[in-house]
Amino acid sequence: MDRYIIVERKDEAAVVTLNRPEILNAWHKPMRSQLVDALIDLENNQTVRAIVLTGAGDRAFCAGQDLNEAKSFDGDTGSAWIAEWERLYGAIRSLSKPLVAALNGVAAGSAFQVALLCDFRIGHDGVRMGQPEINPGIASVTGPWIMREILGLARTIDLTLSGRLMDAAECHSLGIINKIVPKDEVLTAALSLARELGAKPPIAMRLDKQWLREMTEVGFRECLDAAVRIHREAYASGETAQMMEKFLAERASRKA
Repeated sequence: MDRYIIVERKDEAAVVTLNRPEILNAWHKPMRSQLVDALIDLENNQTVRAIVLTGAGDRAFCAGQDLNEAKSFDGDTGSAWIAEWERLYGAIRSLSKPLVAALNGVAAGSAFQVALLCDFRIGHDGVRMGQPEINPGIASVTGPWIMREILGLARTIDLTLSGRLMDAAECHSLGIINKIVPKDEVLTAALSLARELGAKPPIAMRLDKQWLREMTEVGFRECLDAAVRIHREAYASGETAQMMEKFLAERASRKA
């Protein structure tokens, strides 16, 4: 089986790496599934006190959804796709251990959402983050809910409708990159923070994280219900597939 997720132990911390560097670590079903399995295993491993999540290579944490997978979705598969994200986001939100994102490049769309669901984010000055899903015709539902919880409604409207990516300085000013370090120090700094957090009293850590999850659980469930409904309509319309094909063709022509 291809290893789309690599897990390495670093003493009492674990580093989880998204491993599709040839496609900027973009998500597809096997990678999502392997990440969920890895997070569950680490949650159940009592010798692991903290987790770092990063991407392979030096260009991207993750570029978001692999459009080559999503371009063939119809109304039924588009809504079923949300169940995969529910499982992944639920696994992240249910962690009792601190989770630090080591942002080694772009974090776009669903990867931006995953980064925001982490407890802390360490990056370098070349990191770009945002919600560009509107550009290839993907309706955004989970993204705006996560952004609103963390950034407020005005910034959520900005990022959702413009599809722009923020640079590291803007992300840092908003508090969604906690610390900017030199590019070659991102993983080291993230591990250092993870170990610091992992050394804190584990019951208090678990209960704090549990309450932070409970505070937003009702909204999370409402968001998932809306995502099923909205993505069913979006993919059934045919516009999403058409725009993805156009987006992929334009990207291929730029590389030629």
